[in-house]
Parts: sequence; structure tokens; C-alpha cells
Amino acid sequence: MPYVEQRGNSIRVKWWGGEYKLDADGRPTKTKKYESASGPEPGVKFQSEDEAYDYGLDREYDVRHGKHIRRADTKTLMKDYCWLWYGAQDLRPMSMDRYRSRLRARIIPYWGEHAVGDITAWEYDAWKKGLKAAVARGELSQNYVDQLVSLFGMLMNDAVVKYKLRSESPVVVQRRRGKYTKRRREKKRPMQMAVLHQLATNAYTVWGYTGWVYMWTIAFTGMRPPGEMQGFRREFASPTWPASDPDPERREESLERYGPDRMPALRVQYQLQYVDSVRTLVEPKYESHRTLVLPPFLHDMHVALLASHASPWVFPAPTGEAMGTQWYKTYWSHIRDGCPERTARRDYLRPGIPAVPEMAGKRIYLLRHWMKEMLEEDGHPRTAQETRMGHEVAGVEGLYGNLTPGMELRIVETLQERWEKFMCSEGGRWQPPFPIPLPKSQSAAK
Repeated sequence: MPYVEQRGNSIRVKWWGGEYKLDADGRPTKTKKYESASGPEPGVKFQSEDEAYDYGLDREYDVRHGKHIRRADTKTLMKDYCWLWYGAQDLRPMSMDRYRSRLRARIIPYWGEHAVGDITAWEYDAWKKGLKAAVARGELSQNYVDQLVSLFGMLMNDAVVKYKLRSESPVVVQRRRGKYTKRRREKKRPMQMAVLHQLATNAYTVWGYTGWVYMWTIAFTGMRPPGEMQGFRREFASPTWPASDPDPERREESLERYGPDRMPALRVQYQLQYVDSVRTLVEPKYESHRTLVLPPFLHDMHVALLASHASPWVFPAPTGEAMGTQWYKTYWSHIRDGCPERTARRDYLRPGIPAVPEMAGKRIYLLRHWMKEMLEEDGHPRTAQETRMGHEVAGVEGLYGNLTPGMELRIVETLQERWEKFMCSEGGRWQPPFPIPLPKSQSAAK
């Protein structure tokens, strides 16, 4: 039973917290460990002995029913809890980097000195409102704020369910309440083949034949840039795969269905990420390993590209090494936004590059979205669409669905037809000569 005592101008209640004191060897003794409180919450005192006694009874009820949370645990500071929580996560390197960045940038600076158990729904709502105001001022993006709120929600949920640091989460999700705010989404328009062609042409000027093939590969396979594209290795490209697959079981199984003389296909096996500042091959996003059949025109491009260099990477930097972290700044910004002619140095000459107005400020990821749009437009089954994009179809549809050779052949036919129709229009579209020799800088690097 709880014990109530008068201490000066306050009333204190003590109750058994369900634990026993330990002896010098760390073994439990028969002496109980008691907890105490002078009020129902921080800064509030008990007004009567009956109120204190009832509070103690409630705590002992929690102990008997396994719901008790030690007061010492609720006082864990957020700056300590956040890193303990982070250290317990087992996620992909890029996800870990993002969590670490958001904890350091926004969550710990704001919440660090708060005790985990003392954070209230009022305080959470005020923080969230401040983030919303920052979006309105243009200081933060809506996507970044959504990720911050999601991360904080995970921290609080684990504090309740997994680590027992508080009894309930201050993050209360209410549907259809409050002022309606339409979610801001990226503006998208149907992308025309002419836009893709201009991007590929610009990429050829910036990056040579590698850039030309890079752009068409994203658009006609839906591979994820930049990770899957930069981690795409020679042994998984259509001219060599599946005969070059290092996995014997997968190689034998795939040879029955794919190959340059059967149905050309590439294998998405890795993505390239920086792990502790070191370029590392890791599993693709969501472990979406997949085989992507190629239309003949794209297979021919890959044949020519691999013949033009000896790098282990299908899309190497001019040095032959894997692409670095500056791809967006060094390549994509010039491909998308254009660049003036370069005449200052003889070994650095480059013609002017026209901007692509339809892609102003846009992500290269939209080329991957184009692949999904074309699959839908051409009437391919949902199983074929989602499998090619590296997604899983949920529910019974995904359980029973399967990508068949007939579906893949139909994808090849429609993509090849789309390519030929465009390239033959307006008297024929420009294409670079191929195969193209290696740049001097890459030859010298060997």
C-alpha cells in the first residue's frame, strides 16, 4: 500500500516500484525499492493526502499490471535518448545518414534538454506549427518537415512501446481536424520525347557517349538515379549478362530466359552509396533487385558504350572511376539548365549547351517517372509495371501476380516502337556516332 507523509508545506507519497535493491554482487535482496512524488506532474503539488494516496494506488496498479514506468526513466534527456535510439537502428547507410543529419540539425537542438517523459502534446503542436511557418517563409521544404515530423513520431512511439520511457506519445494523429491545407506536390507535366532527346543531346556534349546512353537508360528502364545508375557494373549489363553473373545459381536460371541472343536484359543488383565517406556497393532501395529487359536500340547503345571503355562501371567518370558526389553540380545542372560555350583553354573547349525549359528546376528522377507513365499509357499489366519499377504489389494481387516472358516481350515491343516512331519523325532525329573512342583523360588514366 502507498505511504503518505507531510513534508513541510508539501505532501509526499511513496509506493513500491516493483523492484528490489541489489547486494554487493548485484543480486536482488528482499528489500523493496520505493519511488515517491510530491505532485501528479512536474510543478504541481498534491492538494490533499487523499489525492496523494490515490496517486500512489494508481502507480501500484500499474506495477501489478506491467504498465509501470520508473520516474527515473521518464527523466532521460532527449539529447541522450536520441543517440541511444539512433545506435539501435539497423538501416541502410543512406537512411542512417539522413536520420543522423535530422537529429543534429533540428530535433536535438530544439528538444535536447527536455526529458523524454515531460514532452507534452502542447509542446509538440507548437514545434510542428513553427516548422509549418518555416515552410511558408521558404526556409524549409514541406518534404523535409514531413520527414522531421515522421522521425519525431518514431522516437516517441518507441519511447512508449519499446523502451517504456513514457506511458503515451505526445504525437496524436487526428484525421480531418483543423484547417485544411492542401498538400504541396511537385508540378508534373507529361514529358515529351523531344525533351528527353534534348537532355540526352546535352548530356552527350557534357559527358560524351556515356551521357547520351545514361539519359536514355533511365528513361527506358526506370532505374533509380543516381544510386542504381552509378552502381551499375559491367557484369550486369545486357551485352554480358547473364553469362557474366557471379552467382552460379542465378546465372544458370537466367540463361534460360535472357541473353543477347534471346531477350537482352540488365540486372539491377547494387546501388552506390557513401558509407563512412567511402564509396560502397549496397543493396538497391527496398532490396528491389530486378531484371529489366531492354528494347534493341538500348541494348545496341550498351554494346557500343562497353566497347568504348574498359571501366568496371557502365557509366564511369571521365577518369574511368565510379562517379563521385558532385554529379548533380558537375553534370545534371549543365545538362538541364544549359552552359555557355567554353573557349578559355584549348584542352577545355566545349560548345554552348542550350537550357531545357521544361526541366527547369526539376529532378532527374522525373525521367524514371516517365517510364512508369509510358507503361501505363501502353496498357501493360500492373504486375509488369510495378516489377519493372522495383515496387512490390501489395495484397492478393501481388501474391498471385508474376512477370511472364510474354509481358516482358510486350514491354520490349512497345518501347522499341516508341523509339523508332520518334527518331524517324521530322526527317530523322540527331544521334551521335558510335562506338566512340575513350576521352584522352580516361586513356591516360589507364
